[in-house]
Amino acid sequence: MMTSYPSTSVEAREEVGKSICVLSYKSLEIDEIIKSVSDDGAGATVLFIGTTRNSYQGKVVTRLEYQAYSKLAIKTLTDIIRTAHQSVTRSAHHPAPAAVPSIISCAVHHRLGAVPVGEPSIVIAVSSPHRKEAFVACEQILEEVKLKVQIWKREYYEGEKDDEAEWKANSS
Repeated sequence: MMTSYPSTSVEAREEVGKSICVLSYKSLEIDEIIKSVSDDGAGATVLFIGTTRNSYQGKVVTRLEYQAYSKLAIKTLTDIIRTAHQSVTRSAHHPAPAAVPSIISCAVHHRLGAVPVGEPSIVIAVSSPHRKEAFVACEQILEEVKLKVQIWKREYYEGEKDDEAEWKANSS
């Protein structure tokens, strides 16, 4: 089965300082993503891996398919990263000089195309001098991606024809 994708759903990559956003049809390489945010000044690296699960509301899921308006989606991703860098502040128990950032680096990689059960569809990695800021930033980035980024998800179920696959809101 060969699926064709809209010409607007293409691979994209954008760097924001030490951070990176990627849309890719290739499998997400978790070790490489972790390495991309590593830094000697990081006391914490938080990783979120969103995978295709095998069921939804009692139905057996066989795969997901993601499509994007990539030109706008990559811009939205970089805006989310910039906002995280600006809005996540040091916790009160770890004050530091203004020259020391609360977030060192972020990486957001999102799959496009078909993603089989068990494979990652999104990986977010955040490095920070301290764990609290890394956790806060990672969750903030995930929630903003689900709310704002121009990526759409289609679920395919066992026993149903491909043309019956359901498009889902990314925020569910």
